[in-house]
Amino acid sequence: MKIAVPIKFVPDLVEELTIDPSGTALDTTWLRLIINELDDHAVEQAVLLKERGGGDVTVLAAEADGVDDFLFTAAAKGADRLIKLTGDFSTADNHALGRAFADVIKELQPDLILTGVQAHNDLDGSIGPLLAEYLGLPYVGYVAGITPGGDKVIARKEYAGGLVAEVEVKLPAVLGIQAAEQPPRYVAYSKIRQIMGTAKIEERPLGALESGGGVMIERMFQPEAAERATMLEGSPEDVADKLVGLFKELGTL
Repeated sequence: MKIAVPIKFVPDLVEELTIDPSGTALDTTWLRLIINELDDHAVEQAVLLKERGGGDVTVLAAEADGVDDFLFTAAAKGADRLIKLTGDFSTADNHALGRAFADVIKELQPDLILTGVQAHNDLDGSIGPLLAEYLGLPYVGYVAGITPGGDKVIARKEYAGGLVAEVEVKLPAVLGIQAAEQPPRYVAYSKIRQIMGTAKIEERPLGALESGGGVMIERMFQPEAAERATMLEGSPEDVADKLVGLFKELGTL
């Protein structure tokens, strides 16, 4: 089975985010980017499928600080091919990324495309459904397990309340991964350094990105701090009495 995994880097929410002078974008001067967590799960799921039934895994990424290190990490985990799209992605939205990934994936002709089901900067839709549309393929999201079988796969899809559905999907298809069947594996840096000496990152230069279809950001604002919390002090019994009193005031009791 040939598997393609397009991944993207997102702002690290641990860092303080600031808005640039234009007021319509984040200031990238000190912005730290990290791998989207659910894309990391998509890479792990792809490697698991390869280990269980054989196959070939290609990981694709758009150019960004730190992308090379992650691609080599993916190779250390078991990815066979690494592709980096080069160009100016500073203003690229998911529509533009989806179109760029679709052009390369059409050349690869994989049986299965796995991507993280969402990211915290998906303002204009998740890449998975957009990619499926550009490729003319079926899409199933919120997948937490995959069982291949010939020209089909069984995707385990999670719903609220602990319900799980098994969806039969004919290949080729795009699946949005919510969680791999095991947490993304740790790879020692010594192994990554070793891979750097043997693995090769293929670079695919891109021209102008077409971003039509995405949302237009007119203005960004920092969240305004406000006092909305009431701290209840005292013994457990006193706190319980105060909570009951508050609930009565609010009309919930």
